[in-house]
Amino acid sequence: MSISFNFNQLSFIVLVAFVVAWLVQMLYHWVLFRRLAFYKKKEKNGRLEPVSVIVCARDSYEYLLDLIPAVLSQDYPDFELVIVNDCSQDNTEEYLKDLARNNPKINLVNLKQNLNFFHGKKFPLSMGIKSAKHDLLLLTDADCVPNTNQWIKEMVDAYNDNTEIVVAYGPYFERKGLLNKLIRFDTLYIAMQYLSLALAKKPYMGVGRNLSYRKSTFMKNKGFTSHYNIPSGDDDLFISQVANKNNTNVFIDAVNRVESEPKRSWATWIRQKRRHYSTGIQYKSNINRILGILLGSRLLYYPTLIALFFLPAAFEISLGRIYYFIIIGLFASLHYVTQFIIYHKSAKQLGEKHLGLIFTPIYDCFFMIFTTVIGFWSTFFKPKGW
Repeated sequence: MSISFNFNQLSFIVLVAFVVAWLVQMLYHWVLFRRLAFYKKKEKNGRLEPVSVIVCARDSYEYLLDLIPAVLSQDYPDFELVIVNDCSQDNTEEYLKDLARNNPKINLVNLKQNLNFFHGKKFPLSMGIKSAKHDLLLLTDADCVPNTNQWIKEMVDAYNDNTEIVVAYGPYFERKGLLNKLIRFDTLYIAMQYLSLALAKKPYMGVGRNLSYRKSTFMKNKGFTSHYNIPSGDDDLFISQVANKNNTNVFIDAVNRVESEPKRSWATWIRQKRRHYSTGIQYKSNINRILGILLGSRLLYYPTLIALFFLPAAFEISLGRIYYFIIIGLFASLHYVTQFIIYHKSAKQLGEKHLGLIFTPIYDCFFMIFTTVIGFWSTFFKPKGW
């Protein structure tokens, strides 16, 4: 069998681009994402340090009916629940005042003045942190619910003597419909990035639905001062600012999860994604480089794979052109098997089910386009409130 290359053809250039993208994708999956996919939980250290659980609530009465009992029933010896009522107009204030009168674990911070020059959650969250009695903070959102009574205990167990920050997964409830699957797949994929990078000693973000750090760390770094003008980023931008390879650990658990209510419409989800992408440009340059190469390889891989089946062969094989397509197909099959294994194992580590990961390439193609469009849109046309 002999092979002759057609160096001057466009198809050869496309082939080279495909091989480069394929290699980058394989490296990211087997060098980076495998850290989460094959993560082995460490032995418990039995820490039971006092904890302040902090929640900011604005017109969240119906959500708090589920969240507060779930937090107060946690199997943990010493904790308080700091709830910041951020100028609510519904029954939130009355409900919280009644609970605080009868439960010493509740530390209510009641904000009545709406400070129009502050946007987002940073101001009420800062007030909650300053009001916390304990140094160890555990953050979640009003629309979240811990699904076991071991959540606090398991999160605290991720700390050791050098730990100042613990980043964790913040999944969404499983609901019917395509939008819910897309939201949950996107959440899984983002978690694969920030948890894997944290395991590689390059932490860069966390999610406010399930995040922990020390009050002393917050105060030492002057809280959100460096990015107060940005409405979002109370979680990812703060962690990007203060996290390093020595002070950050991860909490990965398929059972003890804090689940959140997902967006129910495409419009609200797109607005949420635009806010998130607008903060992404504020990450450190080395992190943006890593994430940019990953996105670039996705943008290159699928179009070049498709093009190779329509363009003339980039090289000729004496046994016939069919062998050219077999070789390209083998590359694509190996990529698909790798992708399925890594995504499936990662989903299992984080307790995600019923995502239809056999269709991962379809999800991947959708988010390849979606991420690019939303990213450009958010960069050049700021979301409302900026």
